[in-house]
Amino acid sequence: MTTEFNGLELKLLRQFNELSLEDLGSKLDYTRQYLHKVETGQTSPNDQFIDKVAHYFNVPQSFFMQLKPILQEDQIHFRSNRTAKVSFKQIVIARGEYIRRLTEYLDSKLKLPKYDIQALEDDPITSNIAIEHITTQCREKWGLGLGPISNMVRLCETHGIVVTTFPSISKEVDALSLATKRPIFVRNEAKESVCRQRFDLAHELGHLVLHDGIMTGDRLTESQANHFASALLIPQVMMRTHFPTWYKNGRFNWSKLSEFKRTWKVSKAAILYRAKQLGLLTQEQYTSGVIYLKKTGEGITEKEDHLIPNEKPELLNTCFTILAKKKIFAEDIANSLNINADFLENLVGMDLPRKPRILKIVEEST
Repeated sequence: MTTEFNGLELKLLRQFNELSLEDLGSKLDYTRQYLHKVETGQTSPNDQFIDKVAHYFNVPQSFFMQLKPILQEDQIHFRSNRTAKVSFKQIVIARGEYIRRLTEYLDSKLKLPKYDIQALEDDPITSNIAIEHITTQCREKWGLGLGPISNMVRLCETHGIVVTTFPSISKEVDALSLATKRPIFVRNEAKESVCRQRFDLAHELGHLVLHDGIMTGDRLTESQANHFASALLIPQVMMRTHFPTWYKNGRFNWSKLSEFKRTWKVSKAAILYRAKQLGLLTQEQYTSGVIYLKKTGEGITEKEDHLIPNEKPELLNTCFTILAKKKIFAEDIANSLNINADFLENLVGMDLPRKPRILKIVEEST
């Protein structure tokens, strides 16, 4: 048994549970150095260790014996602030890996929406004009017209992308997308603004469309994905048409801008940036607007945010409901993934249909 232990599975499980090597070592009474050697395959643990770690995480011992491929770095589009701690990134990546395994299981049991988003250019993107053109093509292909996108989560799921969330561990990590057979977007619930969450999803769509097979995370690819997101959420022609309603004679009409925000479900900060992007605002005018938002306490959370309905993922919930009708419950799904039902519910962030309890009635003979 000891020679089959897969240290990468222990590392993923530890990161999923937001534990450092020191944290886990103190709970299991092992040194950080020993755990590191186990995770990296430098040493093989004995049966006592395997039993102890399996009991602590409440998973079967076989969990650590599986040999499954792990996500590679070039499959991950990781959007985060540059100051984000590596540990936060590791936690989100671990959740992404388990969601990927769950998605593969669901694909084997159900007919999920076909993933049909493809890169529209074979050559590397070299200009913002090209991004505007590509975004226009996407809107046409996806049947969005020129109006506001009513629900970004639903748009992604309709085109075969699995959208999920992770608990509010830190606002430093924005979002994560996994370029797998069926792409997965992982959002951060720490972001209270629906507008900013919508922008994150549009940003991740930008990576799928613009950066197929390209390593991301550098200044250029992040800027390009941001441009795509801005253009997708507010088409150029509509921004130019409505711009004079909230900016005229060198003055902002904040009341009209607020109405524009509620219609398009885009933050005022992002609207200002989009206007500057299209040359409608100068750098000085844009900066003036940003300073005003900060002075009014709207630098992060804007006063209209609570008026915009939250957009919850629907695809996974629908899958679990359909499987339950087929008598496949959380325990069955978890068993197929070599985990337990509580782990599965923690992973997807929702209560799942469980196996009905059978009550045994014992009749006493008189």
